[in-house]
Parts: sequence; structure tokens; C-alpha cells
Amino acid sequence: MTAECRLYLITPPKIDDLAAFGRTLAQTLDAGDVAALQIRLKDAPDEVIAAAVDALAPIAQARGVAVILNDRPDLAAKLGCDGVHVGQSDAPYAEARKIMGRDAMIGVTCHDSRHLAMEAAEAGADYVAFGAFFPTTTKDALTRPEPEILTIWQETMEVPCVAIGGITADNAEGLTKAGADFLAVSAGVWTHPQGPAAAVVALNAAIARGLAARS
Repeated sequence: MTAECRLYLITPPKIDDLAAFGRTLAQTLDAGDVAALQIRLKDAPDEVIAAAVDALAPIAQARGVAVILNDRPDLAAKLGCDGVHVGQSDAPYAEARKIMGRDAMIGVTCHDSRHLAMEAAEAGADYVAFGAFFPTTTKDALTRPEPEILTIWQETMEVPCVAIGGITADNAEGLTKAGADFLAVSAGVWTHPQGPAAAVVALNAAIARGLAARS
């Protein structure tokens, strides 16, 4: 089992003030290790998504944080994102790869299915995402996998796995211990009672405890 797990941050589903959120994002990313930022603005017009990428991508990329756009490989390629995340009802992996090119990072939602994950991995996906592991208000969760799916994946496959869905500083340790390579968190950061920066500190501490328990 790999000895690394990192935070994968997802934006709130709606951003009303990009300038203010950009300042919050900078403080949040400066608080601790974050591997990637997924810009996820479901059903927003293209111009709103483009404005968000233009405002937020430089903040993340200046800190070595990869910028992933949700759902839209066409926009991700056009806007210079580092990658795209596609769901089972979005563009197929092969189409996303054709649009984004071989160097882009492409992740695939696989719910609770190792079969879907293996298909994505064998096709060339850079990571597979399992979830939702816990109740979440960010999206309608179709499945509820057990943490064991992360352990089995780690023992059998090389492609990294992302755990998603209702993850907070209180439950991150167990998913890390189970074998997640990345923990994708949205509300668990942005609605943290002490603020997003405190959430990143707490999540990284939970990840460290989970990694210690792996060894």
C-alpha cells in the first residue's frame, strides 16, 4: 500500500464573489498540503465557468496545486486546466483524452464499482474516484461504498484512488487508513466552523494519523 495520501479540494457548488473567494482560496491553500483543486460549478453557463477558471487557476497553480475542471473536457482544454474529472454520465474517458491530450490529468467517477474503476484504469485514467462514503449535501449520492473498496484497490491496482463524499476532518483518518490516495473534500472545508484554513490543517493532521496507521 502506498505511503501517501493528499487532499483534493473541490470548490463550493456556487461562488457569488470570485474576488473574495480567491482571497479565501489563497489562505486555504497556504494552510497546508493540497494536491489539486477541482472547479465544480454544475449547470453554470460557460462564461461563469471560464471566469472562475481565469480567477482561481493562477492562485492554485502558483502554489503547485493542479487545477481540474469538472465535467467539461472541451472547456478544460480551452481554458488551460491541468485536467478534467468526468462522471459516468459525462463525456466518456476516451473522448475526454482525445480532447485534452495525453499529458492532461483525467479522473473518472466510479461510484462503488471496482469493475467501472478497472475499466477506467485500463483505458488510461490517471485516477478513479469512489464514493460517496458519507452523507453529503454537495451532490445527490447514488452509492455508498464501504472503505474496504479502497484497501482492495490499493492491493491490486497501481492507478491512484480518490475517496469522495461527506469527508471531514472527523472521518478522514479512517479513509486514509483504508487506502485512499486522495481525499476529495468540499463542504468539509468551506463550511468548517473555524474556517477553511483550519479545515485544511485538521484534514492534513487526520491524513497523517491515517498514514501512520497504515505502516
